[in-house]
Amino acid sequence: MNIEEVRDFALSLPGVTEDQPFGDDNITFRVEGKIFMCLWLGGGKYNIDETMLRFACKLAPERNEELRELYSAVTPAFHWNKTHWSDVFFEQLDTDVVESIIRESYGVIVSKLPKSVRVKYQSCNSNL
Repeated sequence: MNIEEVRDFALSLPGVTEDQPFGDDNITFRVEGKIFMCLWLGGGKYNIDETMLRFACKLAPERNEELRELYSAVTPAFHWNKTHWSDVFFEQLDTDVVESIIRESYGVIVSKLPKSVRVKYQSCNSNL
């Protein structure tokens, strides 16, 4: 997947919004105001190899460990809590894997919403 495909997929999930609270080099994706993914656009003040595009996403700690063992393209998040967040170098993974990780991260956030709010998202996506 390329960076536009990642963005488009994230925005295709029900109720997702995007903003840039951390500067012009990142886009955060939220559901009900809660961040589930932060897409790095390259550049910025952290002098990171710009050829290695990635996003950080929130997953259950045990799932982060599992994905990090399975894929070298999934690492502890650079600038997020490393227990709950992983960096995903999406260009190095198959599209179905990337979409699955994004959907799972979205589901983690939706599952923590109040039941009255959560129900509207679960009816849209039975995988949550």
